[in-house]
Amino acid sequence: MVLPVDTVKFDGQEVAAVLATDRYTAADGVSAVDVEYEPLPVVVDPFKALEPDSPIVREDKEEKSNHIWHWEVGDRDRTDRAFSQSDITVKEDIYIPRIHVSSIETCGCVAQWDSVQEKLTVWMTTQAPHAIRTVLALVAGHLGLAEHKIRVISPDIGGGFGGKVPVYPGYVLAIAASFLTGHPVKWVEDRMDNLISASFARDYHISAEVAARQDGTMEALRIKTVADHGYTDAAANPSKFPAGLFHICTGSYDFSDAFVEVDGVYTNKPPGGIAYRCSFRVTEAVYAVERMADIVAHDLGIDPAEFRMKNFVKPDAFPYRSALGWEYDSGNYQGALEKAMDLIGYEDLRREQTEKREQGELMGIGISSFTEIVGAGPSRHFDILGIKMFDSADIRIHPTGTATARFGTRSQGQGHETTYAQIIAEELGIPVSDIAVEEGDTDTAPYGLGTYASRSTATAGAAGAVAARKIRDKARAIASYLLDVGEEDLEWEPESSSCGALRLCRKTIQEIAFAAYTDHPPGMEAGLEAHSSYDPPNLTYPFGSYICVVDIDKGTGEVKIRRFVAVDDCGNVINPMIVEGQVHGGLTMGLAPALYEEIVYDENGQNLTSTFMDYLLPTAVETPAWETDMTCTPSPHHPLGAKGIGESATVGAPAAIANAVVDALWHLGVRNIDIPITPAKVWQALRENGVTD
Repeated sequence: MVLPVDTVKFDGQEVAAVLATDRYTAADGVSAVDVEYEPLPVVVDPFKALEPDSPIVREDKEEKSNHIWHWEVGDRDRTDRAFSQSDITVKEDIYIPRIHVSSIETCGCVAQWDSVQEKLTVWMTTQAPHAIRTVLALVAGHLGLAEHKIRVISPDIGGGFGGKVPVYPGYVLAIAASFLTGHPVKWVEDRMDNLISASFARDYHISAEVAARQDGTMEALRIKTVADHGYTDAAANPSKFPAGLFHICTGSYDFSDAFVEVDGVYTNKPPGGIAYRCSFRVTEAVYAVERMADIVAHDLGIDPAEFRMKNFVKPDAFPYRSALGWEYDSGNYQGALEKAMDLIGYEDLRREQTEKREQGELMGIGISSFTEIVGAGPSRHFDILGIKMFDSADIRIHPTGTATARFGTRSQGQGHETTYAQIIAEELGIPVSDIAVEEGDTDTAPYGLGTYASRSTATAGAAGAVAARKIRDKARAIASYLLDVGEEDLEWEPESSSCGALRLCRKTIQEIAFAAYTDHPPGMEAGLEAHSSYDPPNLTYPFGSYICVVDIDKGTGEVKIRRFVAVDDCGNVINPMIVEGQVHGGLTMGLAPALYEEIVYDENGQNLTSTFMDYLLPTAVETPAWETDMTCTPSPHHPLGAKGIGESATVGAPAAIANAVVDALWHLGVRNIDIPITPAKVWQALRENGVTD
């Protein structure tokens, strides 16, 4: 149901819609609505929700249980055997709290039903316009509204980060209201509504164990997780992976054995499970393994950098199949960490840390050497609602040599307009300024699954390159005809197609384009355009090594980030400036949950963080000067050798910061502080371990 009948399940759940000619009249109408509530039992703790006598959150489900699903991967018996035979085992409980996708603009739409043309047009803040149109068609099919009669337009949407993938009640109500009235209907969330009742991310309770040898070799990983999805699972996870891609949790390390199990749970909270700037649970997975790597290293008395170097997958092991079944395409984890250590002056920092400890000061150095998994995805494994996760590109070269390219993705600030144009320009020799990139309109764009999970360059960018190469093949045939030479004698150069035997004999792409419409070879179709639907053979695996240096005030518990060096590897870089911008933004969005962000509920399910006075976000004041660099390990199966970058920094940064804080406090007896690591938590940890100054 779009609106609940008789029973609401979480604080902030919509119960009615008011339709008016302006916002102020609508507000008056809302105040005139009187809703009577009778208290019902509430469960907000997922562990209590699994108890036999717990209140049932979803009475509408056939199975009267708060358990949504159980999912596991790996070899349980082999992993248990590895643990029983290991020198040491280390276990830690890690909580990654619920956080909110605080885009600069909230969700909204304008729905317009045209009864004359019998067509519905919806301007909508969605990251996946084609997928949304298909969902609307499936829902409205019994009303006789066919998919070709639905047009979804995604304009500039004010940021997405995973929070604008789901279908929200406001969208559906606006559409229904337009049907009923015959007028355009607008719905836009206010910020409090967005903070209370939108979909949320994380909320993972992780129990992680590592089996290791005394020399520091990690042998096996075992993880049991409870995922709090609130009233309903809002995640658009691939069907085969209800816990997303959490089984990337072996990270950059060569574990011989691993076993992971995850249970999804209903609670009386708003919908959860959003993939907040990560590929379906990758941030949670990376945080768990990177925290465990540090804890094991400290327990064994081994420097965390040395420990990682010892356990990394070696460069000559790629393609590498992990203990949980992923086939990593390429990597050089040692090279990335070495570069980060050189940039930050790691050995000097360790010496400084020793000196500061002798003086009673708290300084910490944290490392996160993560592997991401992006580019969903190969259709044999990845679908959403049964739709295979390919993506598409259409390119048309006009007679005068300019081009229009349309893609099934949707930029929310990632710079697709530049990146896609550069890809095509590089393949065809057309100036970037002569290429118009269009996205976000289902009436004109080719079908695609949208932009999230760092999949745009990995899928649509690849489709653009493949389509451009199809055009190049046809252009070569036209040039061969115009120059009266064999195609094998032609070589393609930037800005021209030229004859290899007589270099002065050449045709530019503009001349070839004109000929495609006016003087093409007999029997060849006129025009110069191509389509590609790219189904990637594998995912891509960007990675990086981050090092964070913190100073902690013993009196207040305040954490100050002194330096943060981030070395990323996203394969071949299309546009360095855009990549740097994505990394800077991602680092700030990784800083946020590490030190500030958490949605908090009381025992009755009341949201205690419903404004930005309570739900904290870092500003420019709290954000350090990020120091960034790159290594380059191309993906061997991607047409451009690219991997994706949009989410890597958000994935890798939280663990680096948390590891730095715990590194500063380890000698005092502190093993773990759950994020967000607030001054109050640090102060409490210090007092519990006897530090009073």
